[in-house]
Amino acid sequence: MSSKKTTVWSNLDLASIMLYVLLVTAGWFSICGASFEFDSVGWFNPSGRPGSQLIWIGLSFVLIFVILMLDADFFSVFAYFVYAAIILLLIITIFVAPDIKGSRSWLIIGTMRVQPAEFAKFAVALALAKYMSAYGFRLNNFKSYIIALTMIATPIICIIMQKEAGSALMFLAFFLMLYREGMSGYVLLGGISAMTFFVLSLKYADVFFYSTPVGEMLVLAIVQIMTGIIAYSIKPNSLQLKITAGGTLGAYALGVGATMFVEFNFVWIAWGLMLLTAGYLVYLSVKNWVTRYLLILLFMLLSVGFLYSVDYVFDNVLEPHHQTRIKVVLGLEDDPRGVGYNVNQSKIAIGSGGFLGKGFLNGTQTKLKYVPEQATDFIFCTVGEEEGFVGATLVVIAFTILIIRIYILAEKQKNVFARIYGHCVASLFFVHLLVNIGMVVGLTPVIGIPLPFFSYGGSSLWGFTILLFIFLRLDAARKER
Repeated sequence: MSSKKTTVWSNLDLASIMLYVLLVTAGWFSICGASFEFDSVGWFNPSGRPGSQLIWIGLSFVLIFVILMLDADFFSVFAYFVYAAIILLLIITIFVAPDIKGSRSWLIIGTMRVQPAEFAKFAVALALAKYMSAYGFRLNNFKSYIIALTMIATPIICIIMQKEAGSALMFLAFFLMLYREGMSGYVLLGGISAMTFFVLSLKYADVFFYSTPVGEMLVLAIVQIMTGIIAYSIKPNSLQLKITAGGTLGAYALGVGATMFVEFNFVWIAWGLMLLTAGYLVYLSVKNWVTRYLLILLFMLLSVGFLYSVDYVFDNVLEPHHQTRIKVVLGLEDDPRGVGYNVNQSKIAIGSGGFLGKGFLNGTQTKLKYVPEQATDFIFCTVGEEEGFVGATLVVIAFTILIIRIYILAEKQKNVFARIYGHCVASLFFVHLLVNIGMVVGLTPVIGIPLPFFSYGGSSLWGFTILLFIFLRLDAARKER
């Protein structure tokens, strides 16, 4: 047993462990800065946030020791069991969790609060790695693809029922792993297109060029262009491209000329071109016996359908506070004392830090508690105010190096289970970093996403610690073999 322990410790990736220790340490000091009060009970007092976080950090190292002492095959053997247990816990949470700020996502265990959604991330990663590493698995098989999607969708549904839409959205990070493992790029393209269409249709819904709604026109034009490019990529034909592009430009030029004499809606032109394109795609599919042209047609129809469903989804599906947050981010509404208050104060705090920052415990915005949730979701504004542009940049660089390191190690894995799990880890860290910092600086809506290793709370810290060190244990096994 002792020789095995020595082998595990000697084969661990020290660079990743050093980055983990660095980020957790920096996170604790940031929590000290965000939680500091002039009558503070002290950093090491368990009744204060720094003291509580220190206890959770200590327990995290206990978790790390346990994970590293387990046999690497343990995670594959018990992957489905862990997944089932966490899903059951998520379902129980829906019914027994108390209402905290409109959310039922926290279980109260004695004096502790636990958020099962944070542990669902490594559970889903394990289950996906187990299923997708099975002999004969093929992602392009429809049944296999649906099962993989169901594994991702199940916790999303449970967490949404807990009224934690922000946490649920983070599970979409697994699509980056699916793309790496062979998922069609058209799926990612569809997701990016949906977000683009959603933003454009809302942003310019009330903007008109004469009698043409600009948002609707922009989306239809983009759909037309994308359809043409994808169709051209299947069978490049320069003459076909010239005719298509020339015909489209000619149609719009005629529309511009018509506006000089009569009130004209450009959407009519877009719809005419759409119908012509649809007919042409059907013709190409029948003529060449290529079903991909029909898939392109399906993409076009779904895009148009999505465009005209945005208003309904926005008005009837999203909660009022979600609507307001999106409007604030898009500049459609100014709510500096309401939903926009957090982001405005966060920007002020980061901007006041300047290039080198005000220094540890010298941040006025954070000391006077102007920024709500400054020790949890908005912890990055404390970094920006106290450590300035330099400190904030170094934090982002450290996270980036860690994510790249995980990705490189994942690519080195000869074991399919370890490779897939590694890409899940890298994807989750990347999306959390992107959304949290985007939220703090006002580039994305405020959806309550923690910054890994920085945000105050044991559930987030333990969840990301387990997520990372399971992969480091799997990587150590690669070196042992």
